[in-house]
Amino acid sequence: MARLRQEVDPGDVGLDRSALDRLDRHFARHVEEGRIPGFLVSVAREGRVAHLTAHGHRDIAAGLPVEPDTLWRIYSMTKPVTSVAALTLMEEGRLSLDDPVARHLPVFADARVYTGGSGEDTTTRPAAEPIRIRHLLTHTAGLTFAFYHSHPVDALYRDAGLESSVPPGADLAETIDVYAGLPLQFEPGTEWNYSVATNVLGRVIEVVSGKPLDVFLAERIFRPLGMPDAGFCVTDEQAGRLAELYGEKENGGGLEPIPGLPLRGRPRFLSGSGGMVASAYDVHRFTELLRRRGELDGVRLLAPQTVDAMTANQLPGGADLRAFGSRPAHDESGNDGVGFGLGVSVVIDPSRTKAPAGLGTYGWSGVATTTFWVDPGRDLTVQFYTQLRPRTSHTFFSDLKRLVHEAVTD
Repeated sequence: MARLRQEVDPGDVGLDRSALDRLDRHFARHVEEGRIPGFLVSVAREGRVAHLTAHGHRDIAAGLPVEPDTLWRIYSMTKPVTSVAALTLMEEGRLSLDDPVARHLPVFADARVYTGGSGEDTTTRPAAEPIRIRHLLTHTAGLTFAFYHSHPVDALYRDAGLESSVPPGADLAETIDVYAGLPLQFEPGTEWNYSVATNVLGRVIEVVSGKPLDVFLAERIFRPLGMPDAGFCVTDEQAGRLAELYGEKENGGGLEPIPGLPLRGRPRFLSGSGGMVASAYDVHRFTELLRRRGELDGVRLLAPQTVDAMTANQLPGGADLRAFGSRPAHDESGNDGVGFGLGVSVVIDPSRTKAPAGLGTYGWSGVATTTFWVDPGRDLTVQFYTQLRPRTSHTFFSDLKRLVHEAVTD
């Protein structure tokens, strides 16, 4: 059984132990006050884990603690993994960033762009440019999510049964057909809108590779990198290590278990956007691949220049998410100074970020309050896990970034 372990003393790699203790106490208070069930935090420097804390419960009712080998629903942290898979096909010449998506998924050949109205009175026009693979990787395709309530196309997604991004009972191919039948919010490449794009990318991978997404990821990423618990379902042997998912009770009444990503048995819908379960060890292996620019323990999955492109801002004109993401959902201070690469966010102006961050820091988060980031300038990698889908916004990640920043002494 693989589990993450502390490998080096914090002081030996320029980290202040007392500051890391403050970080642990901060999140332990959240556990004691019933805001989160438990947590795991890992801070690595130069690829070596210098701080690892597991605290609280992975299952409150059963009294089971968070442990280093606890399994987590990582939801949208799946997106960088799917993006790496697509980039491996690109390096093999089987896919190009400039390929029209319709070359691989013909249902997108007649994409139309929203022009006005709502519901049955919606009006559209043919898209002037095709959706391309780079638009899927950068969330500039014109796709959206049903849970936004800021545009008439969001409502059309809800009308199509896409509240959870998949029509009830549909597989990935069937779901993509539904997406393709809905209008785009904007011309591809003209705005940033976080969306179901990575599900479409997952289907492209299936078509190009000739393999189901879970099989391709297992063969090409999980096994080569040594990510033994990563996947789209859990076995009977793994199930006892899976953390329970919690939500906040109404009126601040504490936490309660809520339905989560179904992981018992292979899912019919293989979500490249958010379908994965993994341990902190698995994600550490993946982040090490990125930190080392495409190679880990003698296994090279991507060329260094491909990882460099993935982790560099790809938004036109060097724009950040707030400027290029004009929808109300993205008009928030956390998007200041942060651009987007090929599947990850990228800090492009540390002076404008909401929380301390080094130039070029990249990573992504999941809806159940999980996150990772790599700061190349400081050679620092951070992971944080709990299993909470909050009703309202929180400061967990900005607090974490501030507390980690305070721990770096050189």
